Amino acid sequence: MIGLSIESSCDETAVAILNNGREVLANEISSQIDIHKKYGGVVPEIASREHIANISYVVDSALKKANLKFSDIEYIGVTYGPGLVGALLVGVSYAKSLAYSLNIPIVPTHHIAGHIAANYISYKELEPPFLALVVSGGHTHLIQVNEYTKFRVIGKTRDDAVGEAFDKVARTVGLSYPGGPQVSKLANKGKFTYNLPKTKFDNYDFSFSGIKTAVINIAHKEGENLRREDICKSFEETVCTELVETTSRAMQELNEKKIVLAGGVSANLCLRERLTNMARDNGYAAYVPQLKYCTDNAAMIGSAAYYNFINGKKYDIKEKLDLNAIANLPIDL
Repeated sequence: MIGLSIESSCDETAVAILNNGREVLANEISSQIDIHKKYGGVVPEIASREHIANISYVVDSALKKANLKFSDIEYIGVTYGPGLVGALLVGVSYAKSLAYSLNIPIVPTHHIAGHIAANYISYKELEPPFLALVVSGGHTHLIQVNEYTKFRVIGKTRDDAVGEAFDKVARTVGLSYPGGPQVSKLANKGKFTYNLPKTKFDNYDFSFSGIKTAVINIAHKEGENLRREDICKSFEETVCTELVETTSRAMQELNEKKIVLAGGVSANLCLRERLTNMARDNGYAAYVPQLKYCTDNAAMIGSAAYYNFINGKKYDIKEKLDLNAIANLPIDL
């Protein structure tokens, strides 16, 4: 089965073509990072306009890379939520038009399901059930993946997502956007010298507003004396500890055997190492995606769309013309 997938939930215009959900034939991305960098973050209206300008070119590039024609495509997968609604609408509208013109099914796909499915590309042997730790700029979730298309959220952040906290700490210490990689780069030069708060709830939820506020207060108090590399190191280590400790507790109490890391923050080397070590020490199997599939891309959406498709979650576009973008789409429908 050859599927073309579209991802436009934030600031990446991405198109991929996959065979049977795990073989990537093309994975093209037009990034807007340089455009948004001068604003210190993503500007939704600018992102939407860039998607409109780029999407046709990215689709053509993907077809050329895969050496395929439109007539070879058997279905269209597209992210329809969650994300920036204007950005999502560009991808959804294009996908609907393309599916209609080619008279092939459209497969609406959840963005977080895509991040989880990135691991299906990296690990051909991986199958549900497993526990997924999803960490990104907009999400921090613990999700039980019971089947390819069945998800149960068992824990999530009560305030800031972990990627959002990284970006806010970056701005506090004067680092550029995107903040997460900059914080990690500086942390590699630092020492764990600042005691920062860590939360623990009776369930599997997270909270990162307290540690973010603590970093801001320390930065204001110390001013020019702030040791930026040390505060970044202390922040990163504390956050990774909270994520891994909560995940470890969930694995034990729910008797899970496989842990999957997903989302943009899954590129963080400290978190990848901590989670892998925790799994090894407890006899779990750990899966972390290849770095190129950590951040937003269409290959991950293509993999998730394939499993939606073969499990009947596909639509004749002529019967699904009302398909719309949903900014706050839950995954455990």
